[in-house]
Amino acid sequence: MARGKLRIYLGAAPGVGKTYAMLSEAHRRVERGTDCVVAYVEHHNRPRTEVMLHGLEQLPRKELDYRDAAFTEMDVDAVLRRAPAVALVDELAHTNIPGSRNAKRWQDVEELLAAGIDVVSTVNIQHLESLGDVVESITGVRQRETVPDEVVRRADQIELVDMSPQALRRRMAHGNIYKSDKVDAALSNYFRPGNLTALRELALLWVADRADEYLKQYRSEHRVSAIWGSRERIVVGLTGGPEGRTLIRRAARLAEKGAGGEVLAVYISRSDGLTSASPKELAVQRTLVEDLGGTFHQVVGEDIPAALLDFARGANATQIVLGSSRRKAWQYVLGPGVGATVARESGPDLDVHIVTHEEVAKGRGLPVARGARLGRGRIIAGWLVGLVGPAAMAVLLNTVELGLANDMLLFLTFTVAAALLGGLFPALASAAFGSLLLNYFYTPPLHRLTVADPKNIVAIVVFFGVALSVASVVDLAARRTHQAARLRAESEILSLLAGNVLRGETGLEELLERVRETFGMESAALLERAGDVEPWSCAGRAGVGPAPARPEDADVDVPVGDHMALALTGRVLPAENRRVLGAFAAQAAVVLDRRRLQEEAERARALAEGNRIRTALLAAVSHDLRTPLAGIKAAVSSLRSEDVDWSEEDRAELLEGIEEGADRLDHLVGNLLDMSRLQTGTVTPIIRETDLDEVVPMALVGVPEGSVELDVPETLPMVEADAGLLERSVANLVENAVKYSPADRAGHVVVVSASAIADRVEVRIVDRGPGVPDDAKERIFEPFQRCGDAPRGAGVGLGLAVARGFAEAMGGTLDAEDTPGGGLTMVLTLRAAGSVAAAAEPTAEATAQAVAEPERQAS
Repeated sequence: MARGKLRIYLGAAPGVGKTYAMLSEAHRRVERGTDCVVAYVEHHNRPRTEVMLHGLEQLPRKELDYRDAAFTEMDVDAVLRRAPAVALVDELAHTNIPGSRNAKRWQDVEELLAAGIDVVSTVNIQHLESLGDVVESITGVRQRETVPDEVVRRADQIELVDMSPQALRRRMAHGNIYKSDKVDAALSNYFRPGNLTALRELALLWVADRADEYLKQYRSEHRVSAIWGSRERIVVGLTGGPEGRTLIRRAARLAEKGAGGEVLAVYISRSDGLTSASPKELAVQRTLVEDLGGTFHQVVGEDIPAALLDFARGANATQIVLGSSRRKAWQYVLGPGVGATVARESGPDLDVHIVTHEEVAKGRGLPVARGARLGRGRIIAGWLVGLVGPAAMAVLLNTVELGLANDMLLFLTFTVAAALLGGLFPALASAAFGSLLLNYFYTPPLHRLTVADPKNIVAIVVFFGVALSVASVVDLAARRTHQAARLRAESEILSLLAGNVLRGETGLEELLERVRETFGMESAALLERAGDVEPWSCAGRAGVGPAPARPEDADVDVPVGDHMALALTGRVLPAENRRVLGAFAAQAAVVLDRRRLQEEAERARALAEGNRIRTALLAAVSHDLRTPLAGIKAAVSSLRSEDVDWSEEDRAELLEGIEEGADRLDHLVGNLLDMSRLQTGTVTPIIRETDLDEVVPMALVGVPEGSVELDVPETLPMVEADAGLLERSVANLVENAVKYSPADRAGHVVVVSASAIADRVEVRIVDRGPGVPDDAKERIFEPFQRCGDAPRGAGVGLGLAVARGFAEAMGGTLDAEDTPGGGLTMVLTLRAAGSVAAAAEPTAEATAQAVAEPERQAS
């Protein structure tokens, strides 16, 4: 059984008119013939609301005794037995009386939805669970009845019932909300203008966030890649230190103040494996940012400020949030720090926020890994200290007499320093150079490279041996520390990969984007080929620039089996990264296999659907094809009969019946052929610039005279369409509208109008018929569907399916809307000529109107 749909009227405070709006919607649905009942509505003795209950079927409530008092609750079993199409359930956040079927009313609603019953409900913004603390800080009242945010977010439609604080207070003063004895107390406490304004802002922001989710879904479905600046995107730079939680909360507050901001927390781990982050603290911060609706990212980078800025620009961020440095004052001698560097290099497009916290200037507070593979700067420093230091010391000791033993200790100091800074080779060079200087300047005979005293020879040899040992130990420690740090960095990245799999992030493009982001590459692609001699093809890619044609063309390639490879471009990565890349590549191959299995399942579903359509076709042909054939055969047999002398009027009537039957057969066979072409994918439209005022009139040939009013301005831009398919689509839509238009209501003709909006043109076919319920607006476009109790002779239900199929084949859309005042409006949308690129990436104005239009029509 299909799950029911949930529609919620959301208000900022009691009395804004949620229940009234819900009951008004119920009356509209009942007038359209929808089976709608009142499962539970509380009118709170408000006269206007109580009047709205008249004319609606109200189901009996369930009576419960609690603490020597009688209470009534919604009778879930009675609603399930009644099984209406739509049930009205007021006060979604209500807590049921102990002994009820469920503890919360929203749980009752979930049962109704699971049973296939559509539900219309109401809730106030202060009852959302995530806003409990905020509402308490505003009003001073803790809401005890709450509903999980996810329940409301899953609603198929959310409509904001808005009212200004001044108007709401006037309603309160007039006694339209509470009784007169409670008005003064309410106006001076909960219903203060400041409270109402703050609650109204919360409601508006929450609904705006919901609209942004719909916009994301629209962009994803229509593959819109252009950036629409509809919200702030804030990057939080994390170090793994305790201040990270403060930064995340501060960024979340900044995001709430904007137009539905987005928070991206990023931790930069050094490419050499060095890290000072606590894994436990990073896990806590990751959980926190995800609980606040943000996302966590881990990026490998040699230069932390540059990697952070690259990530922010790649994510199209508008702001960066960093914490004040935990370094002590003397450490600034080593450089300006990450925050100052990011602020200096951010440019005009990125705002950088430096946030203070309790750990400022208290030191790192975490052990910093040392001794990893020595960088280029340290090696150069080691050579300078190992060679320049002994030479300078020799010049200095020529003026001071300290003795050979002290001279050796001083030279050994520079050798040890060279080993600590530059590793083995600078230390060896320093030891050899220092030995020569000791021999030449301080070992008799002076200024000669010979040694007269054997004891001095032993001293020089010991000096060289100690320097060599120190250098070897330092270099070995650096190598071991590098290996340990490298393994730790790999384990962090693999843990991130495993976490993504556990959280269900199984999209191939998302995984490749994670690879590209983690290793700081320009693009990542998964290449495959069918055999050893077959060319390579791209199964999925992420990043900028084209995918490499072969693995050999990429900067880094990791094979996966014999016929698949992960290819990355941007820079050459160290060989140590290949092990981690291998894990990513294997996961990418698994994701690709899973996607193909899903596609196979989808094809199997399509085959099953085709079998269903063929079965329905046979059922339809058994009656709808036989009926006109039987009429034609009877008329022809009557005309050929020699037993009856037919008058001219009778003969004309029989011929007219034959013609009508033949027309019905022609129309039926045409639709069947068109549907067959759509099902097999053989519709190949010839897209050309087409003038609507030439095509639309041709589609009206054959409709009864005076039944259609045409309004297609000659000034409209031409559209990109196939003239034949467009004519057939409009003809089917007009025929359907005329069929269901009331024949006994003068002046209610079908109106065919067209207008240009942004980069598209809309053709509207408006009728004044009985209309279609909201839950059937998509179902009427399925093959072999008839609306309501349409008779079998009204056709096999293919006209609208063919019209939508042709519209989508031309790159357009076909949707059904309610006609204001009653009826149905079919909206055929086509792209204007010359806007093919715009069709792939709709403008922000067009998308905003597309988002707002269903809400406007529904209201």
